[in-house]
Amino acid sequence: MKRLFSILAILCFMAFGTANATTNANTNANTVVTTIQDDAADDTAAEELGFHQELKKRFIEGGPGFMGIVLLCLILGLAIAIERIIFLNLSTTNTKKLTQDVEDALQSGGVDAAKEVCRNTKGPVASIFYQGLDRTDEGIEAAEKAVIAYGGVQMGQLEKNVSWISLFIALAPMLGFMGTVIGMIQAFDKIQAAGDMQPSLVAGGIKVALLTTVFGLIVAIILQIFYNYIIAKIDSIVNDMEDASITLMDLLIRNKK
Repeated sequence: MKRLFSILAILCFMAFGTANATTNANTNANTVVTTIQDDAADDTAAEELGFHQELKKRFIEGGPGFMGIVLLCLILGLAIAIERIIFLNLSTTNTKKLTQDVEDALQSGGVDAAKEVCRNTKGPVASIFYQGLDRTDEGIEAAEKAVIAYGGVQMGQLEKNVSWISLFIALAPMLGFMGTVIGMIQAFDKIQAAGDMQPSLVAGGIKVALLTTVFGLIVAIILQIFYNYIIAKIDSIVNDMEDASITLMDLLIRNKK
């Protein structure tokens, strides 16, 4: 009987020890997984923070002179690009609807009603329509000349300040290349002063040279994307203006008859 109790006690002790060991193992495993996840999250945060810090570091290493001018080109170019995009989007009108409204106004209320429709509509197409309708009393040829002349004025307003963006696109890489040349000159000056060709003497100047070139090219690429979008938008509006001008002349000729 004592042996039976002894055996049962040993088995209970072994079972309890195994359960404790399993629990401890699971706890340790969970702790390891949690630690790994926390480390991964910390590494991700460090990488995100490191990108901004690295960008700031590289910008400072490139030198405040040329890098500041390149940054100024980016800021001014983006400001002009955003202003042009907003203006062009506001200048976009539904040409088909405007043409139909003008045609209905001509048939129902005459030229004055059509002019009122154009006056209440924004955009260069409506302005061209108004100028053409305003010269109908002088004849179809006078109205056509007014449409052509005012179309050129509206095109000039659409292309306003766009040349500055192209200037900054060309200027940013040039400044970067100039920084490259200056960085190489500084590197050779250090070699000449030291009288020895050591990599540590050349590395600083070459790094500055490469950084200014890289940042200049990045600025040019960003502004080039905005520039192409603006040019495409202007071409679309100009095509609508030309098509609408032809339609207006046809409406005036039919209205005269």
